[in-house]
Amino acid sequence: MTTPWPDLPAEAAAHVLPLLEKGLHQDWSRPAGETDWSLLELLDHVTLGVTGYAGLLVARPADRYIALRTGNDPHAPAAERLESITIAATLLSHTVRATAPEVRAYHPWGASDRTGFAAMGAVEILVHAHDLMRTLGFDWTPPDHLAEQAVERLFPGAPAGHPPGLTLLWACGRVALPGVPRLPRGRWQWYGEVR
Repeated sequence: MTTPWPDLPAEAAAHVLPLLEKGLHQDWSRPAGETDWSLLELLDHVTLGVTGYAGLLVARPADRYIALRTGNDPHAPAAERLESITIAATLLSHTVRATAPEVRAYHPWGASDRTGFAAMGAVEILVHAHDLMRTLGFDWTPPDHLAEQAVERLFPGAPAGHPPGLTLLWACGRVALPGVPRLPRGRWQWYGEVR
């Protein structure tokens, strides 16, 4: 089952946020997995990234990132920051739907179109949900039906024959695959250009 591109970011958020809410009673000020952020800061990073992708599609710069910066109230609890991810994903989904197929916008990993930015938003949400879930003590892998499109669109060189959710985590340097070593931390990137 293929998710329409405009729906992908919002569906990714709708899938992961109820799962993350199960950990709201925990300490969200502690480090998030192997990232450089706390759990709260990682939520803000996702909100900024996903909102920024919508902004790039609206502004359509050719050679720079946009000036728009978003964030959460530094005193907001985790529940309100999770709400911000829902808002950001919904904004990106609506922007993808309203953007013509021929539109291109800057991203440092390749000028992209609406499908690329939808996939980028899904990657931010799904991969960082994995980081969050691991820290919260939950064993979780992105669902294959949401990860597959993002892998196909952004990671054309990813190894075949593995479940898409695990392949997405591998492509983002989070896990090893059978017979395929884990990518070094910080040494991965997606391919945003339109193919």
